Amino acid sequence: MIRKHKKYKRPKQIFESERIKEENKLKEKYGLRNKTEIWKTQAKVDYFRKRAKALAKFPVEEQEAFFNKLRAIGLKVENTSDVLDLKVENILSRRLPTIVAEKKLADSPLHARQMIVHKHVLIDDKVMSAPSYLVPISQENQITIKKKTRKPKLNPATESEASAAIAESPEEESRAPDSKTQSSGNEDGDSKEEAKE
Repeated sequence: MIRKHKKYKRPKQIFESERIKEENKLKEKYGLRNKTEIWKTQAKVDYFRKRAKALAKFPVEEQEAFFNKLRAIGLKVENTSDVLDLKVENILSRRLPTIVAEKKLADSPLHARQMIVHKHVLIDDKVMSAPSYLVPISQENQITIKKKTRKPKLNPATESEASAAIAESPEEESRAPDSKTQSSGNEDGDSKEEAKE
């Protein structure tokens, strides 16, 4: 069995008041469930920075392809220095709950997160239930809320007719065997009369 590595690193200093205050603000602002989501986002930012540094020695075409991927998810990046200047807030602002709240489809990012988890948010008419999803610019206008569908209520008259039909059905079933027995009895009598003759 292959052991999966963690996608984030915990802070070296656990009890650091300034960091804890900043994380609490981010958690409240973006409707995060816990601080692990902040650490995962920080790991993404670190990956983008490392990737940009590694591509600095490569041709411009490969660098531009990497920048285009970042631009597609809404990050304003033009060169390597812009990637190195990325912050956690830049990634958190592209998460699905933040975009839903910005489009006024929910009262707050926390409310938007609840709607996403309960599968009420659609992207291109497909359910998206992952709050950590980074929304591409091309999909921003495709975000919609699932409409509630209520079953139509029956009128009292139709309800009474339906209940009467249900009540009559067992009586008809009980009568059916009697008719079968009578027909079988008649057949037996006819056969006996034929035998006497």
